Amino acid sequence: MILHTDSFFYGCSEHAATSTLPAAFTDLLPHFLVEPEDEYIVKNKPVTLTCRSTPATQIYFKCNGEWVHQDDHLIERTIDPATALPIMQVKIDITRQQVEKVFGLDEYWCQCVAWSTTGTQKSQKAFIRIAYLRKNFEEEPQGKEVTLDQEVLLRCHPPEGVPPPEVEWQRNEDVLDPASDPNFFVTADHNLIIKQARLADTGNYTCAAKNIVARRKSPSATVVVYVNGGWSTWTTWSSCSAVCGRGWQKRSRSCTNPTPLNGGTSCEGQNVQKSACVATCPVDGGWSEWSKWSACGADCSMWRSRECTQPAPSTGGKDCQGLDLQSLNCTSLECPQTASGAEDVALYVGMVAVALCLTLLLIVVVLVYRRRKEGLDADVADSSILTTGFQPMGIKPTKPGVWAQRPQNSHLLTIQPDLTSTSTSYQGTLRSRHDTVGKFSMANGPLLDPLPNGSHTLHNGKLGADPGEFVSRLTAQGYFKTLPRDVDNTSYGTFNFLGGRLTLPNTGISLLIPPEAIPRGKIYEIYLTVQRKEDIRLPLAGCQTLLSPVVSCGPPGVVLTRPVILSMDHCSDACPENWAVRLKKQNYEGTWEDVLLMGEEHPSDPYYCQLEAETCRVFSEQMGRFALVGESLHMGAAKRLRLVLFSDAYCTTLEYNIRVYCMDDTQDVFKEVMQMERQLGGRLIDEPHLLLFKDSYHNLRLSIHDMPQAHWRSKLLAGYQEIPFYHIWNGSQRYLHCTFTLERLSLATCQLSCQLCVWQVEGEGQSFGLDFNIAKVTPPALAPTHTALAGPSAFQIPYLIRQKICSSLDTPCPNGADWRMLAQRLKLDRHMSFFASNVSPTSVILDLWEAQHFHSGNINQLATVMADIGKQEAMIFLVSDGEC
Repeated sequence: MILHTDSFFYGCSEHAATSTLPAAFTDLLPHFLVEPEDEYIVKNKPVTLTCRSTPATQIYFKCNGEWVHQDDHLIERTIDPATALPIMQVKIDITRQQVEKVFGLDEYWCQCVAWSTTGTQKSQKAFIRIAYLRKNFEEEPQGKEVTLDQEVLLRCHPPEGVPPPEVEWQRNEDVLDPASDPNFFVTADHNLIIKQARLADTGNYTCAAKNIVARRKSPSATVVVYVNGGWSTWTTWSSCSAVCGRGWQKRSRSCTNPTPLNGGTSCEGQNVQKSACVATCPVDGGWSEWSKWSACGADCSMWRSRECTQPAPSTGGKDCQGLDLQSLNCTSLECPQTASGAEDVALYVGMVAVALCLTLLLIVVVLVYRRRKEGLDADVADSSILTTGFQPMGIKPTKPGVWAQRPQNSHLLTIQPDLTSTSTSYQGTLRSRHDTVGKFSMANGPLLDPLPNGSHTLHNGKLGADPGEFVSRLTAQGYFKTLPRDVDNTSYGTFNFLGGRLTLPNTGISLLIPPEAIPRGKIYEIYLTVQRKEDIRLPLAGCQTLLSPVVSCGPPGVVLTRPVILSMDHCSDACPENWAVRLKKQNYEGTWEDVLLMGEEHPSDPYYCQLEAETCRVFSEQMGRFALVGESLHMGAAKRLRLVLFSDAYCTTLEYNIRVYCMDDTQDVFKEVMQMERQLGGRLIDEPHLLLFKDSYHNLRLSIHDMPQAHWRSKLLAGYQEIPFYHIWNGSQRYLHCTFTLERLSLATCQLSCQLCVWQVEGEGQSFGLDFNIAKVTPPALAPTHTALAGPSAFQIPYLIRQKICSSLDTPCPNGADWRMLAQRLKLDRHMSFFASNVSPTSVILDLWEAQHFHSGNINQLATVMADIGKQEAMIFLVSDGEC
């Protein structure tokens, strides 16, 4: 029960038991040991809030500005054994009905109030919200059929819920983890990108959203990765079908390189080729005529011969059949007469004697050969002792890349060690030493922790080698838990009274610390970082929209004697009559507060803002987290959007994807998209285009027209693609994009010319011509810049000259030749009241000039202005740098 007047509390306090404090602690204010935390009501289950304080005599809850009835409190009193101080703990239950009573008016919150004899203390506010998760997805993934290696985009916009649901992707009921499979990439708006489709990526994809209330699954989207068939190489020609004369020969190929899969098209053309051939006929061999008979020999025989040469066999013909030599016995008359008797016996005896001699000679030769062989083997075995010093020795390194000490008789080695076997290779990014020094060149100290009384202990130190260590120290503290951990979006340095400058390269964000802003004798370690919009959600209502990045500088609470200047881009149309622009700052409790309304500034305010055409300059005497929020006053208000076109850097298929990004016209978002596309292997195909998006509640439509039909066609079923108005105007998503899939009719086509049309429904549109070569790769280069500059190097005006100008112009002159004329000549006279509220108006004007003209300022032009005012100090601008 909640009472509607504060009189209840004081009227009932006399009935409550009041603890008595020890005399030594009667002057202490209570402090909270436990403070109530934010809670979510799930279904109809009440939540319990707990608060504990010491030293406390009474403790009660107040919800939405009204006291909770005493009977609804559960109070427990104990004594701290160490200090003897009374500790009081109170609990209350909050039901769904209590929260729903204020639904639509304001968020339901409760706060704990503790009393002691000295006074009261209030705890932090705890917000109680009803948790829910809608059933229907705002956008469900759609099935697709894609070719191998094609990029696939599956969209998913989860149901609305409190707390916001977490989204995960599943394939065939298995959770996808992009960290383990880099082929998958989940964008910040929960879309799934398959960088190169593989056969294994075929399946049913589901987008699952869950929070503490429920878990929802979208309908499955079937992704089919098909493979079109390809021909293998031709086989060799077969032999001619005819053995003799005209015939045919053939060769074949198969549709297996690759084989068509998952509905892919089969190969076009013939798988068999035939060709005419002529085979040479074979020639069988033929005998020549027989020769004449020879004379009758001693054996009473004669012979004759013939040859297979008429014709000779060729091209596989058969050889001649039959004998090529023929013999015949002679008749007794033709046979020669021979003598027999003693002569024949002598002939036979001589033949036997010769055979015996030959046999003995052979035996002697064999015996001599065997004896010589045995003697040679003995000599070789005995000579091995002489070759001991010439045996090869293997040398192995004791460690990789380190060789053992050479032996004493190294000149006897016959095999040299192979030094290439221990060579190593370094994989990674090679960066010269001077690049690193240029980026983190300044001494840095440890981060300053806020003390309980708001003061800081400041001292100088040295920065570690790892720049990520600084961010880790920041995020370890409670207030800095939402700081980004990537050092690319963070800049920091150590500064003294001479001031300096922090810059986030290629984001348009910088922090100027003027001279004398830091008290003399103090050294501050200061950081500058840009937050991702998905990490921090600003409470926007009605027609409000985020116009700038969320920028943090700190540490908060440091003492500054002069305002620093925070510069950041904005995306409004810079028409003051169309907008109510507010500067928001997040306090230590995490609540966003309006600290400034453009056009209603007061000189006593610690903040001031100058809104230029594309940049916002925030003067602040306090560090913290800032953002620019605009509320459109009528439908003529417009945000500047930047349209950026990307495509694949290399296209080897007929399909070609063009990704059109729609983002706020700020440099930090463009840098983030460029980094993401570089990881995806994308290329920028055209210069960014500017688009004014009006607060007309109409969606944004995009289409591509006027493609050469003879070479290109669109695979988009609808005539256009559409981005909802709320997704763009809300600004919670840093960038949105849609993909146009085109198809070229031939791989030889590389030139593409078309028209990109962009318009709001029932509004005027814009058309941009595109003409580029898809095979030409021109990667954009981001200009490098220094991230931190300290002392005189951060300013164009030397410190001593600056002091002389301030002392000359701060004193009012009757003829107006003072800081007021300087503001008029620099076209800054609309900020006269703000300049006049500072101790040194001239120094603030020079600070603003430094912030505006850091990269493009001309100090000679400033000298000319000084000469026009009539100040002789203008001559010192002509002094050379060395003399200064």
